[in-house]
Amino acid sequence: MKNDFQFLREKKQRRLVIALTSFVLMMFGFGYAMVPLYNVLCKQLGINGKTSGRVVLDDTGIDESRVITVQFLATTNAYIPWEFRPRLRTVRMHPGENKAVAYFARNNTDHEMTVQAIPSVTPSGAAKYLKKTECFCFTQQKMKGQEEMDWPLLFHIDKNVPKNIHTITLAYTLFDVTKSHAQVIESNQGHL
Repeated sequence: MKNDFQFLREKKQRRLVIALTSFVLMMFGFGYAMVPLYNVLCKQLGINGKTSGRVVLDDTGIDESRVITVQFLATTNAYIPWEFRPRLRTVRMHPGENKAVAYFARNNTDHEMTVQAIPSVTPSGAAKYLKKTECFCFTQQKMKGQEEMDWPLLFHIDKNVPKNIHTITLAYTLFDVTKSHAQVIESNQGHL
């Protein structure tokens, strides 16, 4: 009788361990899937400063009755010894008008680094109206030590932007992705 009781107890413990392990694995998978899901939702809904990325320009009309001020900001994530700033702090433009600006970047280290610029738009409701057709943020940027260059940004503001939006801020934060870039290259070596 004691053996039967012990056997049932061990069986329940095994089930509990399996259930808890399965739960942990499912939570890990859920957390892993949240980042791409979050990005897709933000882009589709135009929230949290995510823009829809590359679009075809519609030059059929410029709303010359309105002027919107676009402010540009740039920051580097901690531990990146780079200089990164917009060439212009603000531009004034009409909705529907195309604008080209540039951000200056300089790698102040003595070694090659790969970085990624992550955009953010405020107010968040304006993100879906800011259309970037060319942006350094679309791809990772690799620069040698002490190298400097201007990174282009071509954009327009949709002419259907709400009338209560007069100022839009486009901010970029620069992140070091050198190690993750190197890992991708290593994992692809030997593959066609």
